[in-house]
Amino acid sequence: MDGKTLARVGAIVFVAVAITATAIEMNHKDVAPDVLATQGRPVTAPDPLAAELLRCSEIGEAGTRDPNCLKAWAENRRRFLGRPAPVSSPSPVAPTTLFPSAPTSADPIHKDSAPAGVTEPAVQEPARPEVR
Repeated sequence: MDGKTLARVGAIVFVAVAITATAIEMNHKDVAPDVLATQGRPVTAPDPLAAELLRCSEIGEAGTRDPNCLKAWAENRRRFLGRPAPVSSPSPVAPTTLFPSAPTSADPIHKDSAPAGVTEPAVQEPARPEVR
């Protein structure tokens, strides 16, 4: 077979395949993307932990002092690391203030100047999530 004839046959085959592919694609029924996204997957209720983590990320730096955010982050870490759930839940943590109230004239400034019989309140640190 001559080279020119072989090239012509190849071109005709290429054009025939292109026309066939185009005809098949034009006759193909389009399926809505929404239908494809939900096929084969059951609809489940949203995860409350994911909702809480989203809320915590939206409130910004205030989330670092929010006890619910601290619990949600601890639970997320526990799930991520594959640890079993704790047996007892820790006591709720009271939020700390950034700016404690200014001392008044009745408040002792130094330990040495405190009146007799008056004791200072014990400093209570917030509970931290357990690290294993």
